[in-house]
Amino acid sequence: MEHDSHAPWEFNGSFYQPSAFLMMGIPGLEALHPWISIPFCALYLAALLGNCAILFIIRRTPSLHEPMYYFLSMLAVTDLGLALCTLPTTLGLFWFDVRSIGFDACLAQMYFIHILSFIESSVLLAMAFDRFIAISHPLRHPAILTKSTVLKIGLAIVLRGMVSLLPIPFLLKRLTYCGKTELSHSFCFHPDIMNLACADIKVNVFYGMIILLSTVGMDLIFIVLSYILIIRTVVSLTTREECLKALNTCVSHICAVLVFFIPMIALSMIHRFGKNVPPLVNTLVAYTYLIIPPALNPVIYSIKSTHIREALLRALCRKRGSDW
Repeated sequence: MEHDSHAPWEFNGSFYQPSAFLMMGIPGLEALHPWISIPFCALYLAALLGNCAILFIIRRTPSLHEPMYYFLSMLAVTDLGLALCTLPTTLGLFWFDVRSIGFDACLAQMYFIHILSFIESSVLLAMAFDRFIAISHPLRHPAILTKSTVLKIGLAIVLRGMVSLLPIPFLLKRLTYCGKTELSHSFCFHPDIMNLACADIKVNVFYGMIILLSTVGMDLIFIVLSYILIIRTVVSLTTREECLKALNTCVSHICAVLVFFIPMIALSMIHRFGKNVPPLVNTLVAYTYLIIPPALNPVIYSIKSTHIREALLRALCRKRGSDW
């Protein structure tokens, strides 16, 4: 029987792992990568400076030492982590055409990207719970969400992400890979790596789906339930002004939830069911999911939160006064 010389790879049954994967930029626009890097640089800079500013303001302003702003600090740290996870490989590819990433380095990047995504989902749920308690039980809010309770919630969020995703790198390392080593993005993503294997990936698919539904899926359900209860409470308020004031405290959080969950769900659907989706769409959704939320969240909270905005203006005025 003649060997097909046009086959993209050959698998002879032996165990094989590539030493490195090849990352992909924006398909069809490779010649424009240096120019495309400019908006990416702006987004990364906004994410780094914006989230650092949020952390600095909350730390330096005693009036912001409340559960809502503690959770906002957790969100800012998570967003910083997400930006820093993808920044080296994305800008390295756009600026210097560095496409190669080692197998173990790829698994490490993938692990931290997914952990931070799960943590962000859980922090958004904790923030929804905080808004529900603040609106439904304002007098009991300080007693329910004490500093120690907020700290315990934060530790539980981190542990849940770390433990639930710990098997993923080991499940990928047990697979046999074939000649194809090109990823779909400029970072490592679990479904992307998994689909390069020429072994049975049913366990990976099943475990990934169960973990996604039991963590991020449940978080989204409880966030929706929290807002249903918030709306019920707001409707029962006596005056229209009280209703609007209560809802206004939730606007920033609702925006953050939409900015995070919509592209995340879209990317998950594309990787699992969108085999015929154009690569450009897949790439743009992936970048929207990982880069836009860290860049936009500080802007959203700075615009909508009066306390954050006032603290930021005071900090700028002090800086200007010291310069004079």
